[in-house]
Amino acid sequence: MRRREFFTLVGGAAAWPLAAHAQQRQQPVIGFLNGVSFEGAFAAQQANGVRQGLKESGYIEGQNVAIEYRSADGQYDRLPALAADLVSRKVALIIAVGSTNSPQAARAATSTIPIVFAVGSDPVETGLVTNLRRPEANVTGVTFNLTVLAPKRLEIVREILPGKTSVGYLRNATNPFDTDASGLTRAAQSLGFELSVFGASTEGEFLSAFQSMAQQHITALIVSTDASFNAHRNLITALAAHHSIPTIYASRDFVLAGGLISYTVEVNSLHRQAGMYAGRILKGEKPANLPVVLPTKFELAVNLKIAKSLGLEIPPTLLARADEVIE
Repeated sequence: MRRREFFTLVGGAAAWPLAAHAQQRQQPVIGFLNGVSFEGAFAAQQANGVRQGLKESGYIEGQNVAIEYRSADGQYDRLPALAADLVSRKVALIIAVGSTNSPQAARAATSTIPIVFAVGSDPVETGLVTNLRRPEANVTGVTFNLTVLAPKRLEIVREILPGKTSVGYLRNATNPFDTDASGLTRAAQSLGFELSVFGASTEGEFLSAFQSMAQQHITALIVSTDASFNAHRNLITALAAHHSIPTIYASRDFVLAGGLISYTVEVNSLHRQAGMYAGRILKGEKPANLPVVLPTKFELAVNLKIAKSLGLEIPPTLLARADEVIE
């Protein structure tokens, strides 16, 4: 082998790892900002849905896209620092889930990096976007818009407890973007219910809140859509059972954990849509041109075992509408 050919070969071989490293560096990085934990069944559904949407858009984690995960573990005051960290790492976009606090923190941290949210609240009412069809600036996503389900949950209360009017609402006292209370208040007034609001975010506060409900003779309870409550679902359902309070939840996971009824949207498809939006943005589309996705499928789950323990007879008309009945 000639000397020139040898050095050309050696030089080329030395360049291979550099080229591979350069390709790796060019791989887009997504920031995944979660207001709650990445652990547990619900968090797994969130992440799997997003990854599925990315995959359908041509992006597979670890192959042609990287994901930086950041979790506030339900401590919403940590979100601004986590969002700022993702911005400092110059991520290509931020996916924000697990309460409206996540995209709000991301939005405050950057006006240029695209943000895709998946939240339960009304994004117009909370100020994330000004228009659902034409989101402005760098923010778009999907909303479960669980606030609009408030009247439906109250109607379920009326079906299972005709004549009862004292209803409680359990919210996260640390969440400034909880829009359920206002929607429930309006719905309660129109339906003739008396609504009492109870705030809690820690074990001790949940215990105190349920004691107050018992003292006030609350006849039914509606639990907030706040994602952080998922981590406390065993405690909440146990307290509802202990105090014999029929309770309506915003997640099927609560019914599986021993809750009475849940009425909510099908969340997996919406997280998948968030992943698809992220893929479209990585390919060059602008968030402002992607309308906010609204829910189209709703799910009703009923736990007959819990109903029996509470001495409730679930109306056949309600059971006929249920997507899932636990015997």
